Amino acid sequence: TASDSESKSEFGGSSPVPTSDDTPEVLNRALSNLSSRWKNWWVRGILTLAMITFFFIIIYLGPMVLMTIVMCVQIKCFHEIITIGYNVYHSYDLPWFRTLSWYFLLCVNYFFYGETVTDYFFTLVQREEPLRILSKYHRFISFALYLTGFCMFVLSLVKKHYRLQFYMFGWTHVTLLIIVTQSHLIIHNLFEGMIWFIVPISCVICNDIMAYMFGFFFGRTPLIKLSPKKTWEGFIGGFFSTVLFGLLLSYVMSGYRCFTCPVEFNNDTNSFTVDCEPSELFQLQEYNIPVVLQSVVGWKTVRMYPFQIHSIALSTFASLIGPFGGFFASGFKRAFKIKDFANTIPGHGGIMDRFDCQYLMATFVNVYIASFIRGPNPSKLIQQFLTLRPDQQLHIFNTLKAHLVDRGILGRVKKRDSCVWKCVRFTLLQN
Repeated sequence: TASDSESKSEFGGSSPVPTSDDTPEVLNRALSNLSSRWKNWWVRGILTLAMITFFFIIIYLGPMVLMTIVMCVQIKCFHEIITIGYNVYHSYDLPWFRTLSWYFLLCVNYFFYGETVTDYFFTLVQREEPLRILSKYHRFISFALYLTGFCMFVLSLVKKHYRLQFYMFGWTHVTLLIIVTQSHLIIHNLFEGMIWFIVPISCVICNDIMAYMFGFFFGRTPLIKLSPKKTWEGFIGGFFSTVLFGLLLSYVMSGYRCFTCPVEFNNDTNSFTVDCEPSELFQLQEYNIPVVLQSVVGWKTVRMYPFQIHSIALSTFASLIGPFGGFFASGFKRAFKIKDFANTIPGHGGIMDRFDCQYLMATFVNVYIASFIRGPNPSKLIQQFLTLRPDQQLHIFNTLKAHLVDRGILGRVKKRDSCVWKCVRFTLLQN
Protein backbone atom coordinates (compact mmCIF):
# COMPACT_ATOMS: atom_id res chain seq x y z
CA THR A 1 0.00 0.00 0.00
CA ALA A 2 0.98 3.62 -0.26
CA SER A 3 1.44 3.92 3.49
CA ASP A 4 3.65 0.83 3.54
CA SER A 5 5.83 2.25 0.78
CA GLU A 6 6.10 5.56 2.61
CA SER A 7 6.99 3.73 5.82
CA LYS A 8 9.70 1.74 4.03
CA SER A 9 11.15 4.89 2.49
CA GLU A 10 11.25 6.59 5.87
CA PHE A 11 13.13 3.65 7.36
CA GLY A 12 15.52 3.66 4.42
CA GLY A 13 14.39 0.22 3.22
CA SER A 14 17.16 -1.44 5.21
CA SER A 15 17.40 -3.32 8.47
CA PRO A 16 19.97 -3.23 11.23
CA VAL A 17 23.08 -5.26 10.62
CA PRO A 18 22.80 -8.74 12.16
CA THR A 19 24.84 -9.26 15.28
CA SER A 20 27.25 -12.14 15.87
CA ASP A 21 28.53 -13.80 19.01
CA ASP A 22 32.02 -12.95 20.22
CA THR A 23 33.21 -16.34 21.45
CA PRO A 24 36.32 -16.02 23.66
CA GLU A 25 39.54 -16.93 21.87
CA VAL A 26 40.33 -19.53 24.55
CA LEU A 27 37.15 -21.45 23.73
CA ASN A 28 37.71 -21.05 19.99
CA ARG A 29 41.12 -22.70 20.25
CA ALA A 30 39.94 -25.45 22.61
CA LEU A 31 36.96 -26.35 20.41
CA SER A 32 38.54 -25.76 17.01
CA ASN A 33 38.42 -29.47 16.05
CA LEU A 34 34.67 -29.78 16.64
CA SER A 35 31.88 -29.21 14.14
CA SER A 36 29.93 -25.97 14.43
CA ARG A 37 26.99 -27.88 15.96
CA TRP A 38 29.03 -29.39 18.78
CA LYS A 39 31.10 -26.24 19.20
CA ASN A 40 27.88 -24.28 19.83
CA TRP A 41 26.79 -27.02 22.28
CA TRP A 42 29.94 -26.68 24.37
CA VAL A 43 30.00 -22.87 24.25
CA ARG A 44 26.37 -22.65 25.37
CA GLY A 45 26.94 -25.31 28.03
CA ILE A 46 30.00 -23.66 29.57
CA LEU A 47 28.42 -20.20 29.60
CA THR A 48 25.18 -21.63 31.01
CA LEU A 49 27.06 -23.17 33.94
CA ALA A 50 28.83 -19.84 34.50
CA MET A 51 25.49 -17.97 34.57
CA ILE A 52 23.93 -20.52 36.95
CA THR A 53 26.92 -20.16 39.27
CA PHE A 54 26.52 -16.38 39.19
CA PHE A 55 22.80 -16.82 39.96
CA PHE A 56 23.64 -18.87 43.08
CA ILE A 57 26.12 -16.23 44.22
CA ILE A 58 23.66 -13.32 43.99
CA ILE A 59 21.02 -15.39 45.83
CA TYR A 60 23.53 -15.95 48.63
CA LEU A 61 24.26 -12.20 48.79
CA GLY A 62 20.64 -11.44 49.66
CA PRO A 63 17.59 -9.44 48.54
CA MET A 64 19.32 -6.08 48.17
CA VAL A 65 21.85 -7.48 45.69
CA LEU A 66 19.05 -9.30 43.84
CA MET A 67 17.13 -6.04 43.43
CA THR A 68 20.27 -4.32 42.16
CA ILE A 69 20.84 -7.10 39.61
CA VAL A 70 17.21 -6.87 38.44
CA MET A 71 17.71 -3.13 37.93
CA CYS A 72 20.93 -3.69 35.95
CA VAL A 73 19.29 -6.36 33.77
CA GLN A 74 16.37 -4.02 33.12
CA ILE A 75 18.68 -1.22 31.96
CA LYS A 76 20.68 -3.56 29.70
CA CYS A 77 17.52 -5.04 28.11
CA PHE A 78 16.17 -1.54 27.52
CA HIS A 79 19.48 -0.52 25.95
CA GLU A 80 19.48 -3.51 23.58
CA ILE A 81 15.96 -2.85 22.29
CA ILE A 82 16.41 0.91 22.00
CA THR A 83 19.68 0.37 20.12
CA ILE A 84 17.81 -1.57 17.42
CA GLY A 85 15.50 1.41 16.96
CA TYR A 86 18.43 3.81 16.95
CA ASN A 87 20.15 1.84 14.18
CA VAL A 88 17.14 2.72 12.02
CA TYR A 89 16.82 6.25 13.35
CA HIS A 90 20.39 7.62 13.49
CA SER A 91 20.76 8.25 9.74
CA TYR A 92 18.08 10.95 9.81
CA ASP A 93 19.80 13.53 12.02
CA LEU A 94 16.67 13.83 14.17
CA PRO A 95 17.26 15.20 17.67
CA TRP A 96 16.83 13.72 21.11
CA PHE A 97 15.65 10.16 20.35
CA ARG A 98 18.12 8.38 22.65
CA THR A 99 18.11 11.27 25.14
CA LEU A 100 14.32 11.15 25.45
CA SER A 101 14.30 7.34 25.59
CA TRP A 102 16.64 7.30 28.59
CA TYR A 103 14.78 10.22 30.16
CA PHE A 104 11.48 8.31 29.98
CA LEU A 105 13.24 5.27 31.46
CA LEU A 106 14.34 7.45 34.39
CA CYS A 107 10.79 8.82 34.86
CA VAL A 108 9.12 5.42 34.83
CA ASN A 109 11.67 3.95 37.25
CA TYR A 110 11.24 6.92 39.56
CA PHE A 111 7.48 6.32 39.59
CA PHE A 112 7.62 2.54 40.16
CA TYR A 113 10.44 2.48 42.69
CA GLY A 114 8.90 5.42 44.54
CA GLU A 115 5.66 3.43 44.84
CA THR A 116 7.62 0.42 46.11
CA VAL A 117 9.53 2.42 48.72
CA THR A 118 6.31 4.00 49.99
CA ASP A 119 4.57 0.64 50.15
CA TYR A 120 7.25 -1.53 51.75
CA PHE A 121 9.24 1.05 53.76
CA PHE A 122 6.28 3.06 55.02
CA THR A 123 7.62 3.59 58.54
CA LEU A 124 11.03 4.72 57.28
CA VAL A 125 9.41 7.16 54.85
CA GLN A 126 7.23 8.67 57.58
CA ARG A 127 10.22 8.97 59.91
CA GLU A 128 12.32 11.08 57.51
CA GLU A 129 10.81 14.46 56.64
CA PRO A 130 12.30 14.76 53.08
CA LEU A 131 11.10 11.24 52.23
CA ARG A 132 7.68 11.95 53.69
CA ILE A 133 7.27 15.03 51.47
CA LEU A 134 8.48 13.14 48.38
CA SER A 135 6.10 10.30 49.19
CA LYS A 136 3.13 12.61 49.67
CA TYR A 137 3.61 14.31 46.30
CA HIS A 138 5.20 11.34 44.53
CA ARG A 139 2.60 10.87 41.82
CA PHE A 140 2.40 14.57 41.04
CA ILE A 141 6.21 14.77 40.73
CA SER A 142 6.20 11.65 38.50
CA PHE A 143 3.55 13.14 36.23
CA ALA A 144 5.40 16.46 36.04
CA LEU A 145 8.60 14.64 35.02
CA TYR A 146 6.77 12.69 32.32
CA LEU A 147 5.01 15.81 31.09
CA THR A 148 8.39 17.51 30.68
CA GLY A 149 9.59 14.66 28.45
CA PHE A 150 6.32 14.76 26.49
CA CYS A 151 6.75 18.47 25.78
CA MET A 152 10.38 17.92 24.78
CA PHE A 153 9.25 15.29 22.28
CA VAL A 154 6.67 17.65 20.74
CA LEU A 155 9.31 20.40 20.43
CA SER A 156 11.70 17.95 18.73
CA LEU A 157 9.31 17.12 15.87
CA VAL A 158 10.87 17.76 12.45
CA LYS A 159 8.88 18.38 9.28
CA LYS A 160 8.75 15.46 6.80
CA HIS A 161 9.70 12.97 9.52
CA TYR A 162 6.69 13.21 11.80
CA ARG A 163 5.63 9.60 11.19
CA LEU A 164 9.08 8.19 11.90
CA GLN A 165 9.35 10.21 15.10
CA PHE A 166 5.98 8.93 16.31
CA TYR A 167 7.10 5.39 15.45
CA MET A 168 10.08 5.89 17.72
CA PHE A 169 7.93 7.46 20.45
CA GLY A 170 5.70 4.39 20.39
CA TRP A 171 8.79 2.14 20.26
CA THR A 172 10.11 3.68 23.47
CA HIS A 173 6.80 3.39 25.33
CA VAL A 174 6.17 -0.22 24.31
CA THR A 175 9.72 -1.06 25.44
CA LEU A 176 9.05 0.63 28.78
CA LEU A 177 5.83 -1.36 29.14
CA ILE A 178 7.52 -4.68 28.41
CA ILE A 179 10.79 -4.16 30.29
CA VAL A 180 10.31 -1.73 33.18
CA THR A 181 6.80 -2.70 34.26
CA GLN A 182 7.58 -6.41 34.35
CA SER A 183 10.96 -6.01 36.05
CA HIS A 184 9.11 -4.04 38.72
CA LEU A 185 6.79 -7.04 39.16
CA ILE A 186 9.86 -9.25 39.67
CA ILE A 187 10.85 -7.09 42.65
CA HIS A 188 7.30 -7.32 44.05
CA ASN A 189 7.51 -11.11 43.78
CA LEU A 190 10.82 -10.99 45.64
CA PHE A 191 9.22 -9.11 48.56
CA GLU A 192 6.61 -11.87 48.88
CA GLY A 193 9.45 -14.27 49.69
CA MET A 194 12.58 -15.29 47.83
CA ILE A 195 10.95 -18.60 46.94
CA TRP A 196 8.51 -16.70 44.69
CA PHE A 197 11.52 -15.19 42.93
CA ILE A 198 13.82 -18.21 42.72
CA VAL A 199 11.39 -21.02 41.79
CA PRO A 200 9.78 -19.28 38.76
CA ILE A 201 13.13 -18.08 37.39
CA SER A 202 14.68 -21.53 37.95
CA CYS A 203 11.74 -23.22 36.19
CA VAL A 204 12.24 -21.03 33.12
CA ILE A 205 15.98 -21.78 33.14
CA CYS A 206 15.32 -25.51 33.56
CA ASN A 207 12.80 -25.53 30.71
CA ASP A 208 15.21 -23.64 28.46
CA ILE A 209 18.03 -26.09 29.18
CA MET A 210 16.00 -29.29 28.99
CA ALA A 211 14.09 -28.24 25.86
CA TYR A 212 17.44 -27.50 24.21
CA MET A 213 18.89 -30.87 25.27
CA PHE A 214 15.85 -32.91 24.22
CA GLY A 215 15.71 -31.01 20.95
CA PHE A 216 19.45 -31.39 20.37
CA PHE A 217 19.48 -35.18 20.79
CA PHE A 218 15.94 -36.24 19.85
CA GLY A 219 14.45 -33.30 17.92
CA ARG A 220 12.88 -34.23 14.60
CA THR A 221 9.53 -32.42 14.35
CA PRO A 222 9.55 -28.60 13.91
CA LEU A 223 7.41 -26.77 16.47
CA ILE A 224 6.90 -23.26 15.07
CA LYS A 225 8.09 -21.41 11.98
CA LEU A 226 9.25 -18.39 13.99
CA SER A 227 11.94 -20.59 15.60
CA PRO A 228 12.91 -23.34 13.11
CA LYS A 229 15.28 -24.98 15.62
CA LYS A 230 12.49 -25.51 18.18
CA THR A 231 11.00 -29.02 18.06
CA TRP A 232 8.02 -30.82 19.58
CA GLU A 233 10.38 -33.31 21.20
CA GLY A 234 12.20 -30.50 22.99
CA PHE A 235 8.93 -28.78 23.93
CA ILE A 236 7.39 -31.93 25.46
CA GLY A 237 10.63 -33.09 27.11
CA GLY A 238 11.12 -29.65 28.61
CA PHE A 239 7.58 -29.66 30.03
CA PHE A 240 7.89 -32.93 31.98
CA SER A 241 11.42 -32.11 33.13
CA THR A 242 10.36 -28.68 34.38
CA VAL A 243 7.34 -29.96 36.33
CA LEU A 244 9.50 -32.58 38.06
CA PHE A 245 12.25 -30.03 38.74
CA GLY A 246 9.71 -27.55 40.16
CA LEU A 247 8.35 -30.14 42.60
CA LEU A 248 11.83 -31.10 43.84
CA LEU A 249 13.12 -27.53 44.14
CA SER A 250 9.95 -26.41 45.96
CA TYR A 251 10.26 -29.28 48.43
CA VAL A 252 13.85 -28.34 49.26
CA MET A 253 13.26 -24.57 49.55
CA SER A 254 9.99 -24.79 51.50
CA GLY A 255 11.90 -26.06 54.54
CA TYR A 256 14.01 -22.88 54.92
CA ARG A 257 12.62 -19.68 56.41
CA CYS A 258 15.14 -17.55 54.57
CA PHE A 259 13.35 -18.51 51.34
CA THR A 260 9.73 -18.66 52.47
CA CYS A 261 9.42 -15.56 54.67
CA PRO A 262 8.47 -12.22 53.09
CA VAL A 263 11.32 -9.77 52.68
CA GLU A 264 10.61 -6.93 55.12
CA PHE A 265 12.49 -3.84 56.24
CA ASN A 266 13.44 -3.79 59.93
CA ASN A 267 13.30 -0.23 61.20
CA ASP A 268 15.35 -1.03 64.31
CA THR A 269 18.35 -2.40 62.39
CA ASN A 270 17.70 -0.48 59.13
CA SER A 271 18.13 -3.69 57.15
CA PHE A 272 16.10 -6.37 55.38
CA THR A 273 14.87 -9.35 57.40
CA VAL A 274 13.49 -12.69 56.22
CA ASP A 275 12.58 -14.26 59.57
CA CYS A 276 9.02 -15.27 60.40
CA GLU A 277 6.78 -18.13 61.43
CA PRO A 278 6.17 -20.12 58.21
CA SER A 279 2.62 -19.94 56.91
CA GLU A 280 0.51 -23.02 56.21
CA LEU A 281 1.75 -22.85 52.64
CA PHE A 282 5.17 -23.98 53.83
CA GLN A 283 4.18 -26.60 56.43
CA LEU A 284 4.12 -30.30 55.59
CA GLN A 285 0.64 -31.71 55.20
CA GLU A 286 -0.77 -35.14 54.38
CA TYR A 287 -2.71 -35.61 51.15
CA ASN A 288 -4.73 -38.61 49.99
CA ILE A 289 -3.57 -40.12 46.72
CA PRO A 290 -6.38 -40.77 44.18
CA VAL A 291 -7.57 -44.38 44.24
CA VAL A 292 -6.59 -44.84 40.59
CA LEU A 293 -2.95 -44.08 41.40
CA GLN A 294 -2.74 -45.96 44.71
CA SER A 295 -2.21 -49.32 42.99
CA VAL A 296 0.54 -47.82 40.84
CA VAL A 297 2.59 -46.04 43.51
CA GLY A 298 1.68 -48.32 46.41
CA TRP A 299 0.84 -45.43 48.78
CA LYS A 300 -2.46 -44.16 50.11
CA THR A 301 -1.19 -40.80 51.36
CA VAL A 302 1.74 -38.51 50.67
CA ARG A 303 3.30 -35.74 52.77
CA MET A 304 4.17 -32.59 50.88
CA TYR A 305 4.16 -28.82 51.17
CA PRO A 306 1.08 -26.98 49.79
CA PHE A 307 3.50 -24.74 47.90
CA GLN A 308 4.51 -27.78 45.82
CA ILE A 309 0.98 -27.86 44.41
CA HIS A 310 1.37 -24.21 43.41
CA SER A 311 4.76 -25.03 41.91
CA ILE A 312 3.00 -27.32 39.41
CA ALA A 313 1.06 -24.30 38.13
CA LEU A 314 4.28 -22.23 37.98
CA SER A 315 6.32 -24.88 36.17
CA THR A 316 3.44 -25.64 33.77
CA PHE A 317 3.23 -21.98 32.80
CA ALA A 318 7.03 -21.78 32.50
CA SER A 319 7.14 -24.72 30.09
CA LEU A 320 3.92 -24.29 28.07
CA ILE A 321 3.25 -20.53 27.95
CA GLY A 322 6.65 -19.08 28.89
CA PRO A 323 8.27 -20.13 25.57
CA PHE A 324 5.83 -17.88 23.73
CA GLY A 325 7.81 -14.96 25.18
CA GLY A 326 10.76 -16.41 23.30
CA PHE A 327 8.68 -16.89 20.15
CA PHE A 328 7.57 -13.27 20.39
CA ALA A 329 11.22 -12.19 20.65
CA SER A 330 12.11 -14.43 17.69
CA GLY A 331 9.43 -12.78 15.58
CA PHE A 332 10.70 -9.36 16.62
CA LYS A 333 14.28 -10.24 15.62
CA ARG A 334 13.16 -11.70 12.31
CA ALA A 335 11.28 -8.49 11.55
CA PHE A 336 14.61 -6.64 11.74
CA LYS A 337 16.71 -9.47 10.25
CA ILE A 338 18.94 -9.84 13.31
CA LYS A 339 20.11 -13.06 14.94
CA ASP A 340 20.32 -11.79 18.54
CA PHE A 341 19.51 -8.62 20.44
CA ALA A 342 23.23 -8.17 21.18
CA ASN A 343 26.40 -10.23 21.55
CA THR A 344 26.88 -9.78 25.29
CA ILE A 345 27.01 -13.51 26.14
CA PRO A 346 28.87 -15.79 23.69
CA GLY A 347 26.61 -18.56 22.43
CA HIS A 348 23.53 -16.93 23.95
CA GLY A 349 23.29 -13.45 22.41
CA GLY A 350 22.21 -10.47 24.47
CA ILE A 351 20.73 -10.18 27.94
CA MET A 352 17.29 -9.78 26.39
CA ASP A 353 17.75 -13.11 24.60
CA ARG A 354 18.04 -14.78 28.02
CA PHE A 355 15.22 -12.86 29.69
CA ASP A 356 12.54 -12.86 26.98
CA CYS A 357 10.61 -15.61 28.82
CA GLN A 358 11.42 -14.35 32.32
CA TYR A 359 9.43 -11.14 31.96
CA LEU A 360 6.29 -12.99 30.90
CA MET A 361 6.80 -15.40 33.81
CA ALA A 362 7.17 -12.53 36.27
CA THR A 363 3.80 -11.09 35.27
CA PHE A 364 2.11 -14.47 35.69
CA VAL A 365 3.63 -15.00 39.15
CA ASN A 366 2.54 -11.55 40.31
CA VAL A 367 -1.03 -12.12 39.07
CA TYR A 368 -1.03 -15.63 40.59
CA ILE A 369 0.04 -14.34 44.01
CA ALA A 370 -2.56 -11.56 43.96
CA SER A 371 -5.31 -13.97 42.88
CA PHE A 372 -4.62 -17.09 44.96
CA ILE A 373 -2.05 -16.35 47.68
CA ARG A 374 -1.90 -12.84 49.09
CA GLY A 375 -4.29 -11.69 51.80
CA PRO A 376 -4.55 -8.49 53.86
CA ASN A 377 -1.29 -7.49 55.56
CA PRO A 378 -1.92 -6.59 59.25
CA SER A 379 1.50 -4.98 59.74
CA LYS A 380 0.92 -2.52 56.88
CA LEU A 381 -2.53 -1.66 58.22
CA ILE A 382 -1.08 -0.95 61.68
CA GLN A 383 1.70 1.20 60.18
CA GLN A 384 -0.83 3.32 58.31
CA PHE A 385 -3.12 3.47 61.37
CA LEU A 386 -0.34 4.91 63.52
CA THR A 387 0.27 7.76 61.08
CA LEU A 388 -3.31 9.03 61.33
CA ARG A 389 -4.40 11.94 63.51
CA PRO A 390 -5.55 11.00 67.08
CA ASP A 391 -9.20 11.76 66.27
CA GLN A 392 -9.02 9.50 63.21
CA GLN A 393 -7.40 6.74 65.27
CA LEU A 394 -10.17 7.03 67.90
CA HIS A 395 -12.85 6.84 65.23
CA ILE A 396 -11.35 3.64 63.79
CA PHE A 397 -10.86 2.27 67.32
CA ASN A 398 -14.52 2.82 68.28
CA THR A 399 -15.76 1.46 64.94
CA LEU A 400 -13.62 -1.67 65.28
CA LYS A 401 -14.70 -2.18 68.89
CA ALA A 402 -18.39 -1.91 68.01
CA HIS A 403 -17.94 -4.26 65.07
CA LEU A 404 -16.19 -6.93 67.17
CA VAL A 405 -18.79 -6.68 69.92
CA ASP A 406 -21.64 -7.02 67.38
CA ARG A 407 -20.03 -10.14 65.93
CA GLY A 408 -19.65 -11.65 69.39
CA ILE A 409 -15.86 -11.85 69.13
CA LEU A 410 -15.36 -9.63 72.18
CA GLY A 411 -18.58 -10.72 73.86
CA ARG A 412 -20.21 -8.61 76.52
CA VAL A 413 -17.76 -5.96 77.73
CA LYS A 414 -17.07 -6.59 81.40
CA LYS A 415 -16.00 -3.94 83.87
CA ARG A 416 -12.36 -5.06 83.72
CA ASP A 417 -12.43 -5.06 79.93
CA SER A 418 -14.04 -1.64 80.00
CA CYS A 419 -11.07 -0.35 81.99
CA VAL A 420 -8.70 -1.76 79.39
CA TRP A 421 -10.56 -0.05 76.55
CA LYS A 422 -10.53 3.22 78.51
CA CYS A 423 -6.77 2.93 79.00
CA VAL A 424 -6.28 2.36 75.26
CA ARG A 425 -8.54 5.30 74.50
CA PHE A 426 -6.60 7.50 76.94
CA THR A 427 -3.29 6.45 75.30
CA LEU A 428 -4.60 7.36 71.87
CA LEU A 429 -5.73 10.74 73.10
CA GLN A 430 -2.34 11.39 74.69
CA ASN A 431 -0.58 10.55 71.43
